[in-house]
Amino acid sequence: MAANMLNEIYRDYEVLIQVIFIIVMTAVIAKLAKSIYLSFMNRNIERGGENITTYKFLQHSISIIIYLVGFSFAISKIEFLKPVALSLAGGAGILAIAVGFASQQALGNIISGVFIVISKPYQINDRISFRDGMRGVVEDIGLRHTVIRNFENQRIIIPNSIISNEILINSNFADTKICKLIDIGISYGSDIDLAKKIMAEEAAAHPLNIDNRTPEDIENGTPRILVRMMSLGDSSVNLRAWAWASDPPNAFVMECDVIESIKKRFDKVGIVIPFPQRTISYLPNEGEGDKEQGLT
Repeated sequence: MAANMLNEIYRDYEVLIQVIFIIVMTAVIAKLAKSIYLSFMNRNIERGGENITTYKFLQHSISIIIYLVGFSFAISKIEFLKPVALSLAGGAGILAIAVGFASQQALGNIISGVFIVISKPYQINDRISFRDGMRGVVEDIGLRHTVIRNFENQRIIIPNSIISNEILINSNFADTKICKLIDIGISYGSDIDLAKKIMAEEAAAHPLNIDNRTPEDIENGTPRILVRMMSLGDSSVNLRAWAWASDPPNAFVMECDVIESIKKRFDKVGIVIPFPQRTISYLPNEGEGDKEQGLT
């Protein structure tokens, strides 16, 4: 009895049941595939395999393909959608053009994402900056967009077709080492040689500073920290030190600490860092001027 009732329900709602079943199975397969793929990705990364950028992009691609195939198969089971689609096709010219343009833009983003993953101008966890001053760390590269986390912990989402045409600075491309320029101006009456010596000592003593000299440089006596006088300004002698760090975050911390320690050393030995000063003179008003002329 129950079996007959179930058979009748299935015959009455066969298409609906099939569509629901296909959609549910699609979601289950996508979730299972994601779990298996993440497990494989983590194991391979721990063993020193390919970088995480390629794996993350393939993860998004696999999920999209599974859902696309599943939903396409589900729609194919609904017979009444075929005549509806045919009836709409006759008067859907404008809609087709709009959809075509939208698809073209979406396809352009996907193709740009593929080229980004292949050519690798940047990868996940790279620190990049743009011409307009925007900068941050690449957090994800999807099929259509790249997610960048700025230093205020905000997410910047940029379409792949746009970012692939941008001129950007990648601080992690090929080599993470970075040279930090430490510029300080001293007064014309201060001891230049002593100031250069202090700047070199403080930069070299910082724990985040690295020795970027080649063996030939060391043999030739090239200093670890090079300090030179760059220019003679309106009110200061401008000095620059070249200090190396292992990566941009360490370089930023090193720069801040070294500037502070140099300032404290300068204060102890009497080296002056000039600052703008103004001399204000008051002119007598016309009445006071006439009175002074009469008195004279």
